[in-house]
Amino acid sequence: MNMDHDGMAMNDDGTMGRVPPAAPENETMGMDMDMGMGMDQMTHMTFYWGKNAWILFQGWPGKSTGMYILALVFVFLLTLIMEWLNHSNLASTNSNGITRTLIHTLRVVFSYLVMLSVMSFNIGIFLVAIGGHAIGFYLFRVLKQSSEKDSEMAPMAC
Repeated sequence: MNMDHDGMAMNDDGTMGRVPPAAPENETMGMDMDMGMGMDQMTHMTFYWGKNAWILFQGWPGKSTGMYILALVFVFLLTLIMEWLNHSNLASTNSNGITRTLIHTLRVVFSYLVMLSVMSFNIGIFLVAIGGHAIGFYLFRVLKQSSEKDSEMAPMAC
């Protein structure tokens, strides 16, 4: 375990957490080893595989496989919505300033939520975020452009 000056410790497994200040030996007798800090509250500082993660909220999804899958779906949907907002014409110049500002605000909120989710360093979350962006770009940019080109083509004449 490596300590820095703020009482944070980097563990050998890539997790990082606050270490309580050292107490004199006679005061530590009978106390829990982690002094109530909970070793399960460590934060990963390197990429890792596994369903045991905290994404966006303390304790969520925790150790539940079902909640981890829900977290994956949630992050995937966030990235799809981001791509849709980025490539839709909702914030076109025809909209009023309030509508354009609200759409921009939603884009920023979703962007930060995805960024914070990826900062959990969970590889599954990272992959669904990348996949959501890729699929969203394909659906809302590539297919949209190809369908617009198809509609612009002149009808075939004999």
